[in-house]
Amino acid sequence: MKRLTFTVLATLALLHAAAPFATDMYLPAFPQMVRDLQTSPAGVQFSLTAFMLGAAVGQFVFGPISDRVGRMKPLLIGGFVYVLSGIAAMLAPSLGVLIAARLIQGATGAAGMVICRAIITDMASGREAARAMSLMMLIGGVAPVVAPVAGSLLADPLGWRGIMGVVVGLSALALICSVVFLRESHPAEKRNQAGTDREALRPLLGRKFAGNALAYAFSFAVMMAYISASPFLYQELMGMGTIQYGLLFGLNATLLAVVGAVSAKLTNRLGPVLLARIGLFTNLAAAAAIAGLVAVNAPAVWLCLPIMVAVASLGFVFGNTTALALEQVPRASGTGSAVIGVLQFTLAAIVAPLVGINSTAVPMAVVMLAASVLACASFLAAGQREPELVAAKA
Repeated sequence: MKRLTFTVLATLALLHAAAPFATDMYLPAFPQMVRDLQTSPAGVQFSLTAFMLGAAVGQFVFGPISDRVGRMKPLLIGGFVYVLSGIAAMLAPSLGVLIAARLIQGATGAAGMVICRAIITDMASGREAARAMSLMMLIGGVAPVVAPVAGSLLADPLGWRGIMGVVVGLSALALICSVVFLRESHPAEKRNQAGTDREALRPLLGRKFAGNALAYAFSFAVMMAYISASPFLYQELMGMGTIQYGLLFGLNATLLAVVGAVSAKLTNRLGPVLLARIGLFTNLAAAAAIAGLVAVNAPAVWLCLPIMVAVASLGFVFGNTTALALEQVPRASGTGSAVIGVLQFTLAAIVAPLVGINSTAVPMAVVMLAASVLACASFLAAGQREPELVAAKA
């Protein structure tokens, strides 16, 4: 079996980064899109929601299929259509065409997002899987660092269509790397079993899988609330320019990547359960601070520090809760990964429009706090204990 080498992890990270590249990079160009497509901010915002909805549906399709037919075929087919739909989005003559293209783009980009997690579970387990998952998300963390900064720098010279073109180029690169560096990780003898054996799917209903999966999904909702509100928060409420917004957004993502690196380093020593717990409750404290500042009508700039803490703390959460959940479904990791992805992007699609209900930071603060509370409650409900993890596969 092929080892989890750096090139394999980097390729999986690039696939995992499909969503950040496709969502974060064009955020600074929203005002341009409103003018060019002659629509409203809510209409442009719906193009983001459409991508999230497509990603939710797509993961539910591609995950189970990869359990039955293997990882590589659905990965490559999805990647190819992802490139084509990205071209359609880039050339969209109207808002309706853009939304349709983004829906397909999200659905087919989901192939890479869901299958990359399943491949790691095929090749590792226990603390090794948690470490690999954190490393993948660390490398993939370059995406939310680069995407908004690049978007802010490219918005004026290239316009939103040029930014969409860059996304197409990155998706083509991911497809090429998949062909060159990845090999089938799901043996033929396990495929039929995963697709038909109810015992393989039974753990999906258990509290350990559900609790960790929901903890990951609600934590992602915290991140999505911040991402969706960030253009308005930084540019309108704080009065920052496009480049300043991109730099501050990138700083927060850098902190997320740094904490992810620390998590990967500490996994073997402290274990994913303790690290996830630290991240979740630090995030809850930061979300509570944000809500408190908004409640007392503090200057918007005061929100910068607790937002940094809220984002950075998720570096302890994402990789570890994902590994803890998928550890429960070793014979159906594609389906398990799909369930995680459906929860993740369904919540993201709900959260994105909620934070724009009115022209204050109140919706963002409320959504972040509520999602963080639910993430912590879900994790506690899982009742996960460190000794239950099995040793890493040879």
